[in-house]
Amino acid sequence: MYQIRQAVAEDIKRIAQIELRCFPEAEAATLASFQQRFAVFPECFYVLEVEGVIVGHTNGCIYHKPELPDILYTDPSLHCPEGGYQTVFGLAVDPDYQGKGYASLLTRHFIAESRNKNLQGMVLTCKDRLIGFYEKLGFACQGRSASSHGGANWNDMIIEFQVP
Repeated sequence: MYQIRQAVAEDIKRIAQIELRCFPEAEAATLASFQQRFAVFPECFYVLEVEGVIVGHTNGCIYHKPELPDILYTDPSLHCPEGGYQTVFGLAVDPDYQGKGYASLLTRHFIAESRNKNLQGMVLTCKDRLIGFYEKLGFACQGRSASSHGGANWNDMIIEFQVP
C-alpha cells in the first residue's frame, strides 16, 4: 500500500538519498540544495511512501513563465507563489521500487495539486527517453531545451490546465 503526502523537513535527508541513487552526480540536487528549496517552497514537495518508507519524491517551485530556466535550480528566491506555472525540478523513485507505477502516481498527484491551486500549467525538462512517459501523462514536448543542467541534453515539456 502506498501513500502520497506533502513532505516535511524530516523527509529531506531521505529525499536527497533517493536523488543520488537516481541521477548522475552532476544532475542530482544536494542535501543542502534540497534544504534551501524546502525552506522557501515546502508546499511544492511531495513524497510517496510504501509501508511507511519514502521511496519517491517530486518537487519544484512556482514560476511566472511557462519555462524552467537553469537558474531556478540554484536560486530558490525566484519561487513566485503568485506565478502561473508549477515547475518540476525532479521526479525520482528509488531504483529498488521502480517499475511499479510510482513515478506516474507521483506525477499525477503533483498535476492534481497544481490544478487545485488554479495554476495555468506545469513545466519540466526531461531526457529523450522520458518524452513518451510524460506524453502519456498529458504533457506536450516543445522541443530541445536551452537547459544545460548537469551538462545533459534536455527537452522542454508542458501541460496546460483549463483555468475556470
